[in-house]
Amino acid sequence: MMNLQTVMQDLEALGKERMKKMYLSNGAHEPLFGVATGAMKPISKKIKINQPLAEELYATGNYDAMYFAGIIADPKAMTESDFDRWMDSAYFYMLSDYVVAVTLSEADIAQEVADKWIRSGEELKMSAGWSCYCWLLGNRKDVEFEENKIADMLEMVKNTIHESPERTKASMNNFVYTVGISYLPLHEKAVETAEDIGLVEVKRENKKPSILNASESIQKEVDRGKLGFKRKYVRC
Repeated sequence: MMNLQTVMQDLEALGKERMKKMYLSNGAHEPLFGVATGAMKPISKKIKINQPLAEELYATGNYDAMYFAGIIADPKAMTESDFDRWMDSAYFYMLSDYVVAVTLSEADIAQEVADKWIRSGEELKMSAGWSCYCWLLGNRKDVEFEENKIADMLEMVKNTIHESPERTKASMNNFVYTVGISYLPLHEKAVETAEDIGLVEVKRENKKPSILNASESIQKEVDRGKLGFKRKYVRC
């Protein structure tokens, strides 16, 4: 039976200096081992879903352990306050958008929690809220969403994206792209919104700014025949 100690030992053994440097350059900080996400698969297969262990791992503050916690978590066993607690410890976007938002997207309360985070005015919470919708729209059936609500969210992006915090901008831009590809009822509106917002500049610490173009990204995927694309699984 694997416990916190054995999982931490396994993760440490999988750490690579190159991955560690990459994570650090993206905003991670010590402690971390530098484990490639794909390398975690064999351990997750042994454990499957284990919420108590996920909680222990997440509480370590070790980036790799926190990421792995998201893989073995039981989203349906987590309450709104559990997700808020995880969010409060998510100190950079790879945790907020790729661990917390992904885990939340498999919970029944996903939309209400994401809506609250979007309204929070806090950069990473807002980013996680928009990201959660990207994971949801890219996986769940179109009928599970209220068309009017998603349309209002596109309007919100159009009106506020350029004044939003940097990381939130990136997730809002991704939301427009995801609606354009994965939510067929509003494909046309997403295309119009992407054209209206134009290029989105995201400033990054110690790096050149990213220039995002949702309009171009949507068109590329349409050309590849990806319109209506849905992921089979959200978590790896």
